[in-house]
Amino acid sequence: MATDTAVRGGAWLVTETADIFTPERLSDDHRMIAQTANEFMTNEVVPVIDRLEQKDWALARELVAKGGALGLIGTDVPEELGGVALDKAASLIVGEAVGHSASFATTFGAQTGLSIIPLLMFGTDAQKQKYLPRLASGDILGAYALSESGSGSDALAARAKAVRQANGSFVLSGEKMWITNGGFADLFIVFAQVLADGSEPQFSAFIVERAFAGVANGKEEHKMGLHGSSTTPLILQDVKVPAENLLGEIGKGHKVALNTLNYGRFKLAAMCSGGAKMAIAEAAAYAAARKQFGQPIASFGAIQHKLGEMTARLYAVESALYRTCGLIDAALDGGGAVTSNQQPTTSNLSIALEEFAIEASMLKVSSSEMIDYVLDENVQIHGGNGFVKDYPAERHYRDARVNRIFEGTNEINRLLVPGMLARRAVKGGLPLIAAAKALQEELLAPPAMPAASTDGFAAERALVAGMKKTALAILGTAMQTYGEKMGDEQEVLSFASDAITDAFLAESALLRAVQAAANDAPRAALHEAAARIVIHTAASRVDASAKEALAAMTKGDMLRTLQAATKRWLKAVPANLVTARRLLASETVAKKKYVFEIV
Repeated sequence: MATDTAVRGGAWLVTETADIFTPERLSDDHRMIAQTANEFMTNEVVPVIDRLEQKDWALARELVAKGGALGLIGTDVPEELGGVALDKAASLIVGEAVGHSASFATTFGAQTGLSIIPLLMFGTDAQKQKYLPRLASGDILGAYALSESGSGSDALAARAKAVRQANGSFVLSGEKMWITNGGFADLFIVFAQVLADGSEPQFSAFIVERAFAGVANGKEEHKMGLHGSSTTPLILQDVKVPAENLLGEIGKGHKVALNTLNYGRFKLAAMCSGGAKMAIAEAAAYAAARKQFGQPIASFGAIQHKLGEMTARLYAVESALYRTCGLIDAALDGGGAVTSNQQPTTSNLSIALEEFAIEASMLKVSSSEMIDYVLDENVQIHGGNGFVKDYPAERHYRDARVNRIFEGTNEINRLLVPGMLARRAVKGGLPLIAAAKALQEELLAPPAMPAASTDGFAAERALVAGMKKTALAILGTAMQTYGEKMGDEQEVLSFASDAITDAFLAESALLRAVQAAANDAPRAALHEAAARIVIHTAASRVDASAKEALAAMTKGDMLRTLQAATKRWLKAVPANLVTARRLLASETVAKKKYVFEIV
C-alpha cells in the first residue's frame, strides 16, 4: 500500500509528499469486501429502513448479527478473538457502505467504533476474550456512554461517579445522555470520576453490562433525524462493577475516550463519504428523469453546476480520507505495507490513532460539512419532491445534520487542529517552528521562480504550495502573537484550522489526480477536472481565512507584508471551472452514480 513518505501526523504541512494511498489502489480483496458490504446494505438494510424508523430494535439487532456473520463487524478484531483482522482500508470501505443508511450507520458505528475499539486498545486479555467475540459476531450489542447533560463538549468534566470499594470493586452512579444503542445495548463503555480516600476525582472508563443491577435506560429521544437508531439516557443507580471491569487504568479514562473518538471521527468521515455517494447517484438519476420546459433538468447549466460541485467536494474528502487511511495502516505496520490479513497489535492501534488525531479532526469537520452541502443540493435538485417524505432526499437531509455534532462538535474539532499542531511544534515532534522561520526569511527575499512542471498541473502545484505556506503563516503568527494564550483566540484558531484543512484536502486531491494522469487511468480527465475545482476554490477560501486571521493579529507594515505574501502565494490564472463541472456532471448523469465509485 503506497503512502506518504513521512508517516507523522501533521508532517505533510512542512514536507513534500509525492505518493499517497487512493481508492484506485485498493486490492481485489478490498473490492470484494466493498461488494459484499454494498450488497448487504442494498438487500438487507435499505429495504427495511421504514421498519427501523418504527423503533423495531429486534430488527436492528438482527441486522447487526447478519453483518457480523459476513465479517463486517469484526474487521478490526483479531481472528483469535472472533474477528477477521483486516486493515483499516477494509474498515473504511465497510464504513462507506453502511453510510447508505444513516440510522443503521449510527447503530453500526456504536458497535464497531465506540464499543469494540476501546476494548481492543485498552482491554485486558480476559476482557477481550470475554466480550470481543460476541461483539464481533453481533451476538451482543455495545454502546458508548461519555456525554452528560452538563458536559457535552467538555466530556472530561463528567459528574458520574465511581466509588472505590475496599475489595477493589466500584459503585457507579450518574446519568449519561444521548447514548446511541441505549435502548437495547447489552454492554456500555462508561466514563466516570473515581472517588477514593478523599483524593481528587480520577476520570476513568468501565465496562458495564446491562445485566448489572441498577442499570437502566430512559425514554427514546425525539430527534430531528436518525429515527431508525436508538438514542436514550443511561441511568446508573448504585451499580456494582467488579474490579476486573475497569477499562485501562484509573485516571487514564481520557486516553480511552480521546483515542476512541479519533477512530470514530475517521469512521464518521467514511460514513459521510458513502452517504454522499448514494445521494449523488439519487440526484443524477432524478435530474436525468425529471423534465421541465421539455427537457431533462440535467441538461440545464444550473443543475450541472450542482452535480459537478457535489462530485468535486466529495472527491476532496475521499482523497484525504484514503490518504489518512494509508498513513494509519503504514504506522500500524511500522512504515511498510499493510496487507488485508495482517493483525496489528492493539498498542500500535492506540499509538497510530493518537498520531493522526489532527487528520481525524480535519476529516470529521470537512466530511460532515461536505455531506450537508451534497444533501442540501440533492433536496434542491428534487425541488418540491425533495421536501416531502415520498422521496428519500428529505430523510437524508434530516439525518445528516447531527454529523456536525457527533464525535465532538465541529467547533471543538476546529480548535483541536491548530492546538495539536502547536503543541507538537513546541515539543519538537514537528519542525513547524523551523518551517515558520524559513517562511519569514522567504518573505524578505525576492520572489522565486516556480518550479517547472511537465504534468499539466503547474498552476495547481503552485496553489497547493501557497496554501500550505499561508496556513503555516497564520499558525506561526498566532503562536508568536498569543503564546500560551493562543487557545483563547477561538476565531483566529478556527480560521487557521479552515486554512490548514483546505490545504490538506487540496493537496490530497492534487496527488490523486497526478497519480491518475501518470498511470494513464481511464478516468484521468475526470480526476483532473475534480482536482482543479477542489484546488482553485480552496485557494479562494484560504485567502479569505488569511485576511480575517491576519487582520485580527497584526497591523501596519507587518499586516501589509503578510498580505502581500499571501497574495503572491495564492496567485494563479483563473481556471475554467465551469467546463470542469460540466464534465463531471455529464459523466455523473450518464452513469447515474458518483463517477469515481470503485464498485
